Amino acid sequence: MNEGALQEEKIEPASNREDITRLSEVVKTSARRWELIIYPSLFAFVLLAAYGFFLIYRLAGDMHQMVNSVDTHMSQMSSNMQSISEDMGTMAANIRTMTVSLDSIEHKVGALQPILASMESMEASMKSMSSSTRAMTVATRNMQVDMSRLNNNVGRPMSFMNTFMPW
Repeated sequence: MNEGALQEEKIEPASNREDITRLSEVVKTSARRWELIIYPSLFAFVLLAAYGFFLIYRLAGDMHQMVNSVDTHMSQMSSNMQSISEDMGTMAANIRTMTVSLDSIEHKVGALQPILASMESMEASMKSMSSSTRAMTVATRNMQVDMSRLNNNVGRPMSFMNTFMPW
């Protein structure tokens, strides 16, 4: 029985070796498969991480440049806003002056109302004078016509009488 036990022991280590060898080969092939997947994935991850770092670095640089630009423009805009504020104050003062002037003009126009009424009565008087002057012109013309007739009527007999007069 010793021999049978030895054979069983010998068989068992040999089958264990085969199993271990098979397991070793399976692990090696599995490791190769994982190497084919893991190493390229790891390389892609490192590459993407480097690119991500580069993008973040560029973004930080762009933000710094933008902040400097905004700061410069903000100071210019601040001075421009100050100028606008001063101009608005000047414009408000000018509008107040214009309001006072318009009130003064309105008051003066209000004072012109009685003058306008007087001018209307003067216009009526002028119309009356104009019609009176027309009437006087007509009367003067009539007088002229009458004088011309009188001259014709008196002039003939007088010219006859003048021939007898020595002077």
